[in-house]
Amino acid sequence: MDPLQRAPSNQASPLVGYNVATADQALMDAVGAFAGDHAPTVVDAITPMGSLAGSAEAREHWHLANENEPVLRTTDRFGNRVDEVDFHPSWHWLMAQGVGFGLTAEPWLSQSPVAHLQRAAGFLTWGQVEQGHMCPITMTYAVIPALRVDDAIAKQWTAGLASRTYDFGLRRPEDKAGLLAGMGMTEKQGGSDLRTNTTQARPTETHGEYLLTGHKWFTSAPMNDVFLVLAQAAEGVTCFVVPRVRPDGTRNALSIVRLKDKLGNRSNASSELEFNDAWAIRLGDEGRGIRTIIEMVSATRQDCILGSAGIMRKAVAEAAWHTSQRAAFGSTLADQPAMINVLADLAVESEAATMVSLRLASAVDKPHDAHEQALRRIGLALEKFWVCKRTPFMVAEALECLGGNGYVEESGMPLLFRESPLNSIWEGSGNVNALDVLRALAREPESLDAWITEVGTVRGEDSRLDAAVDEVLVELADLSDVETRARRIAGRMAAVLQGTVLLQHGDPAVADAFCASRLGGDWGGTFGTLPRGLDLAGIVARTTPHLDA
Repeated sequence: MDPLQRAPSNQASPLVGYNVATADQALMDAVGAFAGDHAPTVVDAITPMGSLAGSAEAREHWHLANENEPVLRTTDRFGNRVDEVDFHPSWHWLMAQGVGFGLTAEPWLSQSPVAHLQRAAGFLTWGQVEQGHMCPITMTYAVIPALRVDDAIAKQWTAGLASRTYDFGLRRPEDKAGLLAGMGMTEKQGGSDLRTNTTQARPTETHGEYLLTGHKWFTSAPMNDVFLVLAQAAEGVTCFVVPRVRPDGTRNALSIVRLKDKLGNRSNASSELEFNDAWAIRLGDEGRGIRTIIEMVSATRQDCILGSAGIMRKAVAEAAWHTSQRAAFGSTLADQPAMINVLADLAVESEAATMVSLRLASAVDKPHDAHEQALRRIGLALEKFWVCKRTPFMVAEALECLGGNGYVEESGMPLLFRESPLNSIWEGSGNVNALDVLRALAREPESLDAWITEVGTVRGEDSRLDAAVDEVLVELADLSDVETRARRIAGRMAAVLQGTVLLQHGDPAVADAFCASRLGGDWGGTFGTLPRGLDLAGIVARTTPHLDA
């Protein structure tokens, strides 16, 4: 049917009524590749959340949670300090679904050999609904590896953090059906330089217990039940477990100074916290706090990559859907050659991010595999830098596919655009992650070996990737002014890893386009400048959502 006859108003309908998981061919390919024989189980698990994620109900909660931002309530009507955050019902709906789908700490207790991969696929799926509420979900998942430094502490908290019940409110942890975790690391004088933290930890007469006094510059989700906090003890920076409610049922001495007024992520409450002799339990040895909490940071970085991949997928899905329904100059936008190139280019970026994020997540399910762990170590730093850095550019181009409609709040694209830079900042901005790559290469040579081994699995399959690998090795052979070249090295290594995963497990047309443009240099630098001779229409067809029957 003529598109102008099909839609007399020439306006696209909202993208609702589709399954976010099963309509994502790249996600399905990644699950099939990395879950192996367990792929049907993973697909069965994420299909219900994909259906809900693509519903009109979920889309409405996305908007309402961001239009009705959290409000800080420091005191009750009698002037008593309460330090609570009030949320719109849509926030609670989103949290109840995310927790209910097992996206918090459940995989750490699961016996499934693909528990973390399944959770990653679910995180990428459900995160497309609304990004702000995924922050407390991420931290609750990520806290478990750090807690395991102390078996007794881990045993005390893990079951509650792994619960599928969302139980909001300030009560003793043992009286709640489900718990959420957060962390407080950065301070206003230091930011990413955690060694400069000034929060003081004073031991009490009880072994392992301390009182903390200080100020934390960024603590997301201050309504959560427990936090991992860094503070200065006698032997140096140390990690502590700080609950909001003390064992005797009284409020801990945590004060919320203010909620941050942020560019995006506005549904989520990010705050400044002050500790005034707040009761805490030491986690790990004194002076080993950064090493203790780094396991949590690794897991949150993983979710930064997954979250950005989800934003990419949401953006390209909206662009492909809109252009498939909108007509101009006598034909549907999506059928016009210039737009086909743009959509295909966006799809290539999205599929590369999806495939590599699931590849790295699959390594969590192989804790005793030395190659997998070494690859994850360097891969997280590489892709946290590259995928998260690419997201804002990609979302801006997807927004433009909707024209003026994409600039209007009702489309949801401005929400996605404001959200798109966050993951590049959270858990270390671009320079921090690029320098972390250099640190891994210098201190952990097995990480470079893992990267070389991984990219070597496709040696000879694509000359453009082979040349890019050689280029990286030449860069690493000369370590003079290496910090100046940190971003160049990290970006190139990240792109090579993406190309490797696509060649191994992705769609051949997508892998060809990726290697030609991102690795071969046959690319104009902006989206929509893929070279001639590629299967652009086939790539676009893979990424266009199809509504449920």
